Amino acid sequence: MAQIACTHCNLKFDESVMITETKDGKALHFCCKGCQGVYHLLESEGLDTFYDKLGDTALQPAIQKSEDLEKFDLEGFRNKYIKEHEDGLYEINLIIEGIHCSACVWLNEKVLHKTDGVIEATINYTNNKAKIVWDPDEIKLSKIIETIRSIGYNAYPYDPALQEERANKTKKEYYSRILVAVFGSMNIMWIAIAHYAGYFSGMRQEFKDILNVAEFILATPVLFYSGWVFFRGAWYGYRNKIVNMDTLVASGALSAYIYSIYAMVTQRGEVYFDSVAMIITFVLVGKYLEVLSKKHAVDTLDSIMGSTPTEVTVIQDSEKALVSVENVSLGDIIELKPGEKVVIDGVVTHGEGSFDESSLTGESEAVFKQKGDCILSGSICLDSVVRYEATKDVSSSLLHSIVSLLEESITKKPRIEQLADTISGYFSTIILITAVLTFIGWWFFGGEFEHALIIGISVIVIACPCALGLATPMATLVGISMAAKRNILFKEAGYLETMAKSDLLALDKTGTITEGKPSVVAEKTYSDYDRNLLHALVSTSNHPISNGIKRYLEEKGEAFSTLDLEDIKTIQAKGLEASYNGLKLVGGNASFMQDHGIACNDAAEHTLFYFAIEGKLVARFELSDTIREGAKEAIAAIKAMGIEVVMLTGDHAKSACSIAEEVGIEEVYSDLLPQDKAAYIKAQQEEGDHIVVMVGDGINDSIALAQSNIAIAMGNGADVAISVSDVVLMDEKLQSIYEAYRLSRRTYRAVKENLSFSLLYNTVAVPLAMAGYVTPLIAALSMSLSSLVVVGNSMRIKFLKFKG
Repeated sequence: MAQIACTHCNLKFDESVMITETKDGKALHFCCKGCQGVYHLLESEGLDTFYDKLGDTALQPAIQKSEDLEKFDLEGFRNKYIKEHEDGLYEINLIIEGIHCSACVWLNEKVLHKTDGVIEATINYTNNKAKIVWDPDEIKLSKIIETIRSIGYNAYPYDPALQEERANKTKKEYYSRILVAVFGSMNIMWIAIAHYAGYFSGMRQEFKDILNVAEFILATPVLFYSGWVFFRGAWYGYRNKIVNMDTLVASGALSAYIYSIYAMVTQRGEVYFDSVAMIITFVLVGKYLEVLSKKHAVDTLDSIMGSTPTEVTVIQDSEKALVSVENVSLGDIIELKPGEKVVIDGVVTHGEGSFDESSLTGESEAVFKQKGDCILSGSICLDSVVRYEATKDVSSSLLHSIVSLLEESITKKPRIEQLADTISGYFSTIILITAVLTFIGWWFFGGEFEHALIIGISVIVIACPCALGLATPMATLVGISMAAKRNILFKEAGYLETMAKSDLLALDKTGTITEGKPSVVAEKTYSDYDRNLLHALVSTSNHPISNGIKRYLEEKGEAFSTLDLEDIKTIQAKGLEASYNGLKLVGGNASFMQDHGIACNDAAEHTLFYFAIEGKLVARFELSDTIREGAKEAIAAIKAMGIEVVMLTGDHAKSACSIAEEVGIEEVYSDLLPQDKAAYIKAQQEEGDHIVVMVGDGINDSIALAQSNIAIAMGNGADVAISVSDVVLMDEKLQSIYEAYRLSRRTYRAVKENLSFSLLYNTVAVPLAMAGYVTPLIAALSMSLSSLVVVGNSMRIKFLKFKG
């Protein structure tokens, strides 16, 4: 009898035992009712593309009962992992292997919910932890595990100890090596006590040899197992022709080890196996603490960059399909379910619901979205099924931009770090040469090889290029993670240093100091005109003034027809012009009108927009914008730091001065074109020797942003403004500018403190070791502590207090 594959699990069986059915003229074969049921479930939910991804991979059939499943029903297992409710229901926490996106979560939950006897099945996507509640009278746990396996996943009971082991391989490696080092060192020190006591009171050579051999046996695994990380680093350094900290530790410990073997075999001099063990132990523990501190410092970055779904549910020809995010195109309709994270930006086309945007804006309150509203990637759908149209691909969406920005920020180094790296690169070589010269000097002038060698080893071990190398990156890493936690995204770590030195802050008005959503507060009509023409003209621009006019017209309740304008031109910081059926349409500020020979010299407290047809002024609109909350307090705090604050705006003088006076800015430059803003900044840089920070949000700010030393863009500003910026404020609060200044200055101060300490430590410690005042044990301890001082000082940045 021919063997055929099951349509669901791909396992092959004799055709005679298969369940056969026909659909759309195609024969389907199932090895059991379980596979048949899962197949129809996936099909009914529109996820039959599961089989395209599965390919020829074989699954365990739903009916199959492997022996390892029986343990899940044993009483001992139940007592350890299963919680029994008062109503007789059972509950267990499982870890589901194989989950890589929200669609996997949905699939597992849907299959489990459809399984008789399962009351609740919820899966946490971030850690793949599932909470399962079931009725033991209807279904056994083994059957639940079996069902999960039937769709290609695996499940096992959640065990915190096991999870910690799985998630921290590096930590485990260091931990085991430290255990060996500590065990060997402690036992060696007990022997060393007897050794040193015998040194003063006298000891027979045979007993001394026994102690030497015992120390040798204990020191060997400490050096070559626990200290393997240093030998590996030294080897990689040697291959790349670099002398690093690992080279110093490995060469110092190995020199003492080889000499001690020589002394043990020849019975000349004293052995220093205790020094070998303690050098490795102290430095390894210090390195381990550094690893923990670094991991703690990047937790914020990991939380932002992690747990990003790789697939989304796309509606294609009224059917659902799982599509890789890289294959989503503009215009595709994506379906979101409660709890799913948005990966691609878009506009709602169907449904409405609440979204959590706290990871983007810092605001904890959910934002309600309905048809026509924009959805930002990185937000989370909370309570409804929503469909939206993709307006960007994954590479240009906000979430991907943030992740890329953060990844780049921790790889690009500040200038001060580059200098420190250069110094530390030469530093290790200089120390190695110094140690050799010290050894030679003590040997020739002191006459004792053993004493000279120990002093040379002390010089090698006490020097700490690691503290010098850690001084800048550790501080900037903490600074960047703290900034990201406050929704301030630095594109490079080096910008922390530049911003810390800044003494001039230039602020755009519309969309920066104000909300960027001006509304019409007064309208003056000079003659009757077709408002369709004005609506069509302002609809061609995304400028806040144009949007304000458009909203005002539409809120009047009028119905506007779509007009095909021609010769459309946008003059930055001035206005718009176009033609329609031979009519010349012009809209913009007074300067723009005067350029077209249209007189308008009205003065107003707020922003003015004029509209003219065929050279005749027909309407004037006065628009007022709302000042951002906390703007006045933030500007006052920035000025208190000794930073000069100026306003650069294209708006007319009266409106600009009114806003400036309200927020406390004395120096105002109005009626500026984009190139005028850039020229002002350039002049301040060259003539005033200022380091300028520019903050803006629009296309007309892009030239000035590019000219400034540090460009800061508002998170919802124009894409081109964000692309040329160095720092992005996701929450769009001026308070964040103040916080960015404080963080950059605090970080830069920590960098200088770290570098000063590192240089002072090595300046004092190395000469002391050269003079013979330091033993290898003290040298190893000092070197480890110096690195930890640098790490600890960097972590103090986390104690910086912010308002709100």
